[in-house]
Amino acid sequence: MGSAGRVVVATPHERFDAVERRLREEAGLDVVRLRAREALDVAALARIAPRYVFFPHWSWKIPAEVYDQFECIIFHMTDVPYGRGGSPLQNLIVRGHETTMLSALRCVAEMDAGPVYLKRPLSLLGTAEEILIRAGDLIGKMIVEIATTRPAPVAQSGEVVAFRRRTPADGALGDLATLAQAFDLIRMLDADGYPRAFADVGPFRLEFDRASFRPGQIQADVRIRLRETEA
Repeated sequence: MGSAGRVVVATPHERFDAVERRLREEAGLDVVRLRAREALDVAALARIAPRYVFFPHWSWKIPAEVYDQFECIIFHMTDVPYGRGGSPLQNLIVRGHETTMLSALRCVAEMDAGPVYLKRPLSLLGTAEEILIRAGDLIGKMIVEIATTRPAPVAQSGEVVAFRRRTPADGALGDLATLAQAFDLIRMLDADGYPRAFADVGPFRLEFDRASFRPGQIQADVRIRLRETEA
């Protein structure tokens, strides 16, 4: 459906800007970047004629008319079929995982159920922002591998374990029992665009990031605001 080197990379996040440059400058791919939801249009894609449409971090539903007509590849931060569903990074960390597999799979109607092109190991240590940056670098390498070798995707096998999408209310520290749990909650929400881990004290909401785990304590930055100002 187009030249072998032309791919679309659909993501609004600035952390993928450097990945996009490397795809062009180091891998020699012809990359078209889509940053907005309205840019994902069948007619526009037909004019671009990409071999693949990659979705490294896309927050919106992909229309059926798009994935039916183009080979659309999403990236999911679990060893599917384990961990299908929302908030994979946070759900993995609260379950005690320190590593995972980053899966590149074809987009289909059922969430995260498509056949798999590649899986690559990914560390879950550090803040959410650090993990997402590592994942972005790895996704760039996976895009190059898929675009140049064109692997055939393989159907998922094994027991399906679905994750529930977490909400901002799940960031409350008050229900936790250990410092390790509190540290994990703070770091797994410490990324651009994520609602921070928080504790409510009277009329105030305390929001935490930049945590470090020391013997017997956590040191972190805190922002304090009135709860009445919540959006």
